[in-house]
Amino acid sequence: MSSSKKFRSGVSLITALAVLLASLPTNAQEQRNDVSFLRGPYNNALFNRHNRSFRVSAALHFSHAKQHDVLLLTKFAEHEKADADFEKECVEFVEKLKARTEPSMEYYAPYTARAFYRIFRTIDWTHIHHEQTYDIMSTKRIPWNEKKRWTDRAVRYYLEKSKDVAFSPAPLDVMMRRAAVMMKPYFTLFRNYYPKSNNFFYGAHWWHPAIYETQMIGGNQGQDETIKQTDETFYSQVLNDRPQRMLLLREVAPRYSRLSPESANIFDNLHMFHGIVYDILAYEGWTLDQKRAELYRVIEAMRYHPGDEHLARKFRTPHPEMDPRVYENWMKGTEGEMSRIMMEMMMEMMPMMMPDSMQMSDEMKQMMMTGDMQNMQKMLEMMSPEMRHVREMMMEQFKMKMMPGLQQGELPGSLHDAMMKVMPNMKMMPEAMEPGKSSQMMVDMMLKGWRDKYGNMPDIELMPMDAEPTAPPPLRSATNMR
Repeated sequence: MSSSKKFRSGVSLITALAVLLASLPTNAQEQRNDVSFLRGPYNNALFNRHNRSFRVSAALHFSHAKQHDVLLLTKFAEHEKADADFEKECVEFVEKLKARTEPSMEYYAPYTARAFYRIFRTIDWTHIHHEQTYDIMSTKRIPWNEKKRWTDRAVRYYLEKSKDVAFSPAPLDVMMRRAAVMMKPYFTLFRNYYPKSNNFFYGAHWWHPAIYETQMIGGNQGQDETIKQTDETFYSQVLNDRPQRMLLLREVAPRYSRLSPESANIFDNLHMFHGIVYDILAYEGWTLDQKRAELYRVIEAMRYHPGDEHLARKFRTPHPEMDPRVYENWMKGTEGEMSRIMMEMMMEMMPMMMPDSMQMSDEMKQMMMTGDMQNMQKMLEMMSPEMRHVREMMMEQFKMKMMPGLQQGELPGSLHDAMMKVMPNMKMMPEAMEPGKSSQMMVDMMLKGWRDKYGNMPDIELMPMDAEPTAPPPLRSATNMR
């Protein structure tokens, strides 16, 4: 090839690259500096001691990663097939333990990484914290009475090294109110229109806290057997009869939640963030730039803000003596901590959403804000027949929207879509519907509702760690393990 042809070829290549770079989303130029894990005597302990469980975790994280690209690249009209196909792939990945090392989100979702890289920084950084805390609980090199000190060290490192993407250690009750996503046009789309994939993740969110709790009841010496039993329960029961709600760590890992309330809350906030991101990616009403603005708004709302640590112990454990190796009936349905939080938020928002023709008295508003269910009958009697009827229809649709899939009589679309059909003249703050914006008045109203109900709650007592537990007798034989 002549020099002139080589020159023209080089110019053409440079031009093509310039056009390609210009067409990439603006945040493809985001700074991608990463922070590594914290060194300690526990590094890689889960991998070395419980390799099978490590690979279950890696397989679940494969599913979380690839789901982003499935939603980003799939037309909403094709949701039913996409849901079935991807759920099948997820189950095969975890049953055959295809993952041998922990993946980064970008590895399995390169398109989403180019469009919204910061969400992967947020998730990957929290997954590193996942690994670190599992490692601390796995290693025998850290005595039982030193587990909290090393876990607290890992929490501090997580919060300090990537402050712009580290989830808050405050309870999910506070973060959901701060994120203010319930009346956004996308909320509930993933759980309602991708129920198979959604419920696979609900199963994953049972497994993750159950492993922490299994380590807590097994101690340093006995957790090899107890973890085998929990994994057996996951494969034989949970995968085949999945939870219908997102379980919180305070439910499935009450002892670990008392050992490290901060770490437990961080993981609840991550797990809820997964669902919010999937809702946004499934929504077709916004451009990529608008979705990016909303995703980054949610990260900003849910990330660590100084002072959040003072709220970390504001929760209760509804099943403090639960055994993580047993898949109890209370774990399977829609009623639980997550549904309680959502219902409370709905009640707190309702006074602001009622149209002028159905304005509530100050007494009725206060009853809703404080969640005084003992006076619910009194409140209903104070309502006009029209208001009572509208409230009844709203609550009926709300409960159905909280369930995976579409129920008989459920209105199509998101929770917001259903509420607007029930009450077309519902009042909404204009900014509350905009991508990347939220109604500060609505956020303040919900946070006030939480403070009125729980602000004076005594902090939950920390878990005593002076004596290492003795593993209870095996619940069943592990000989049938895959």
